[in-house]
Amino acid sequence: MPEANSALLHGQERSNWIRLRTLILLRWVAIAGQLAAITVAQRMYSLQLEVGLCYLAIGVSVTGNLIAIFVFPENKRLTEPENFLMVLFDLLQLAFLLYLTGGLHNPFAMLLLGPVTISASVLGLRSTLIIGGTAIILVTLLANYHLPLRTDQGFILRVPDIFVFGNWAAITIATVFMGAYSRRVSSEMHSMSEALAATQMALAREQKLTDLGGVVAAAAHELGTPLATIKLTSSELIEELDDRPDLREDAALIREQADRCRDILRDMGRAGKDDLHLRQAPLIAVINEAAEPHRDRGKIILIEEGPAKGGRQQQPSILRKPEVIHGLRNLIQNAVDFARTTVWIETRWDDERIWIRIMDDGRGFPPYILGRIGDPFMRRRRGESERLLRPEYEGMGLGLFIAKTLLERSGAELRFANGSDGMARDRDRKDSAPPGAIVEVVWRRKSIDARADENAIPAGANQPISI
Repeated sequence: MPEANSALLHGQERSNWIRLRTLILLRWVAIAGQLAAITVAQRMYSLQLEVGLCYLAIGVSVTGNLIAIFVFPENKRLTEPENFLMVLFDLLQLAFLLYLTGGLHNPFAMLLLGPVTISASVLGLRSTLIIGGTAIILVTLLANYHLPLRTDQGFILRVPDIFVFGNWAAITIATVFMGAYSRRVSSEMHSMSEALAATQMALAREQKLTDLGGVVAAAAHELGTPLATIKLTSSELIEELDDRPDLREDAALIREQADRCRDILRDMGRAGKDDLHLRQAPLIAVINEAAEPHRDRGKIILIEEGPAKGGRQQQPSILRKPEVIHGLRNLIQNAVDFARTTVWIETRWDDERIWIRIMDDGRGFPPYILGRIGDPFMRRRRGESERLLRPEYEGMGLGLFIAKTLLERSGAELRFANGSDGMARDRDRKDSAPPGAIVEVVWRRKSIDARADENAIPAGANQPISI
């Protein structure tokens, strides 16, 4: 994936995705709830509250909302500092209201978890830690310092101290748990969203390259006859104009330029063909196309083909899909990055399935990440020794995710292992597999075989290519 696209995906802060209007709406809901709670407590239960200060705290929130509505545009998205200040303000305002209404004796103290959850979902780690730490400090202060709740007869409403301690412990633990849980879930969703976007970009790029190759190949096919006619006619003119050297030179130039056009179209159409017949290709042809960009990187790539035990001898012809080519190319790139000298690609088929196994003689997958291979952005920082061993390696955490996603989209199942695993030995081979990493891609023939009934390529004239 190009560096610019990677920077685009990684450079966006999650807080920049939140609209100001969203937080304004949430604050209006909180204001309505606070007004309703104060009104019910005062009029229905005759509690003696510092009404003036309570309305002052709520009025500050109302003023902040009105300023935000009239000063900023509706489509404004908050930066990290702006979002942090908004959430911190809501936390402090709620804590002040709780101070005026009984502290942790007030059952609405659990609402302090709201700003913490929002910060964990949309802010960075540093801002989330500050919000969470502030919430814990405020809860601790509210447990000891607050204005008591009084009835109209002057009685103080309070819960036993053990319940106050229980409320403090519950809110503190919930702050840590909800913050960590929300951040973990939102981070995984964010990473998956970015990875899927990168996958779509990779597939779109491969599709464009395929379409471009098809356009060039179609142009070469259609222009072949006119160019041949021009070349034949110019050759005849050259023979007939022996006595007219000036015109003979022009005819030779025409033939030369016709040959040049033929060579240019042949070179441009080398990688792409798109007619009805060539929407399918032999299995080995697809693998060679996927491996082509990595053959000149200093590693040997060996391709072995053959039917599995009991399978038909004829090599299957598969659908030449961009996602299959790009997915296999990423897997081969990963093997070349980690191989010491050699990469093996084995293909097997029978009446039910098609297997492709990509192996290398490197160090294999670290055992602790085998279960996580294919997760987006699992690349870790490399040490100096690893850089010396593989100076060309740039990391394939996202690349493996893209390969896995695209190949599974085509109906494949992927398995990852090392040379010491049982999967690493081929069903028909007696020698042991290479000691490095093993990636096995398996399709049911009906999902990828171009000769299957539902995949059969229609016969007839080629269709015009639209660009």
